[in-house]
Amino acid sequence: MLILRLIQKLIAALNSDGTPGQVAFGMAVGSALGLTPFLNLHNFILLVFAFLVNISFPAVMLGWIVFAPVGFLLDPVFDRIGAWLLLDNTGLLSFWTSLYNTPVIPLSNYNNTIVLGSLVGWVVLAIPIYYLSRFGVGWYRANVLPKLERSKFVKAVKASKVYSFYRLFRVD
Repeated sequence: MLILRLIQKLIAALNSDGTPGQVAFGMAVGSALGLTPFLNLHNFILLVFAFLVNISFPAVMLGWIVFAPVGFLLDPVFDRIGAWLLLDNTGLLSFWTSLYNTPVIPLSNYNNTIVLGSLVGWVVLAIPIYYLSRFGVGWYRANVLPKLERSKFVKAVKASKVYSFYRLFRVD
């Protein structure tokens, strides 16, 4: 039932009056949750941020679901990036030491190579994810949605009793 509600909210977000930027920003934030190991300080901060600002929370959840498998697939790459930053690059050793001695920062688990590498990877990918998502939502609304609304199938579904029942549980 939770997946059905999530799909319902995503469809509502895609078809809503919200801007494509709000949906795209939600996807970018959700991609951080999927690409990086979840139980970290930066993900907690991003979740709080997602609740406080005007972005599409269903898009955050969709980004998380879509990018979680990608994050697992890219873990070896993220591990290598993190190892290069933490271990191989001795010029940064004093920076990492001072950061570790700063209050609260060690809770971010940045000293884990996968956490640091995936966070850096997300920072690099966040802007392309945002713009691709924004383009995709705009394209969907301009090209796909009008055709769907005019299709005989959608008209038949909207005329059915099943759709009337669906509207009882609709998310507004």
